[in-house]
Amino acid sequence: MKTYTITQSSKPLGVMCNGGNTILIAEGLDEMVVSDGYHTMDELYDHRQLLYIALCKTMTTHDELCAIPVWRSKSHSDGTMFEGMFILGIGEEPGKQITYHLPLSLWDQTSFAKNYETAPEWDGHTPEDVLNRLMTL
Repeated sequence: MKTYTITQSSKPLGVMCNGGNTILIAEGLDEMVVSDGYHTMDELYDHRQLLYIALCKTMTTHDELCAIPVWRSKSHSDGTMFEGMFILGIGEEPGKQITYHLPLSLWDQTSFAKNYETAPEWDGHTPEDVLNRLMTL
């Protein structure tokens, strides 16, 4: 069982169980620090973002992986985007896409990627799909 510690919050906290997953709900989430005892969630997101950028950069510098396009866009295929975010993607084909939204503050660190006016149409991939696709690279 995973244990999480929540600190720095005087806001009401609720716990909801959903299919075996425990979801913590609180007002003022930005005032909270959620930790597994080793890392905060913010630290883990920072690690995920930089590791993904490193993977994408590596893919653009190794010939055997170059056949898979690495791209970035400040717009979804329909022209929308979450405020302060962009998409960094691996692959364009439906069924092969791996994408993450990243903060615009990391845009300059992804200059190795092809720039697209709008992202390829999302193929509906789930977080589980992304994990499976990462394992096949």
